[in-house]
Amino acid sequence: MKENDFSIYQTFYNKDEMLALAHLLETNNIIFLAEEDSFSFDPSFANNDYQKKFVIKLQKKDFQKLDTIQNEIYSELAENIEKDYYLFDFSDEKLIEIIIKKDEWGKFDFVLAQKILKERGKEINEETLENFKKQRINELSKNTDISIVWVIISYLLTISSRGILGILIGWHILTHKKTLPNGDKVYGYSKNDRKHGKIISIIGAICLFIYALFLIYNLFILD
Repeated sequence: MKENDFSIYQTFYNKDEMLALAHLLETNNIIFLAEEDSFSFDPSFANNDYQKKFVIKLQKKDFQKLDTIQNEIYSELAENIEKDYYLFDFSDEKLIEIIIKKDEWGKFDFVLAQKILKERGKEINEETLENFKKQRINELSKNTDISIVWVIISYLLTISSRGILGILIGWHILTHKKTLPNGDKVYGYSKNDRKHGKIISIIGAICLFIYALFLIYNLFILD
């Protein structure tokens, strides 16, 4: 089984939370990958823990399975939640927003928001939940457009860095993908932006090649 068969299911900034989900996966015999990812550059050189993030990766076929398991667990917890929990002060519209954007709010708030609406006589049925899910997937599937200003800056950085930054920036724009809540992967940037990414990478490679030849010439020819 290859790592490419797995997609990011959830990202954590607290290792204990990641380990708790890992334990749940092991208990239910769901194959997963748990990884630690630190930012590559720390401007403070302090190696702070807040710069670390932890991810759980699953096979696409297990996304819905884990969703169902977590919904059952959080439904039980929601039955005993105290009424001073902050969601009880939310309007119906805000609770519906939580249900639609559950990827931003978390599984427990998603389940509790449904419970509160039901208690208010505004239960969300399965068909509506499915429509909300499709609506959210369509929204998240949209590509991010890079502003023309940043495109120009990327070209300038490519030249000024002798190609090194250009290769990195261009490759990221060209290949970056994001994982949707259902496990699907889509390109993060528009087709037009990816064309710029390819051109930036090529220019970067050319600049780096020319710079390497220049260094070789100075080291071996002139000497």
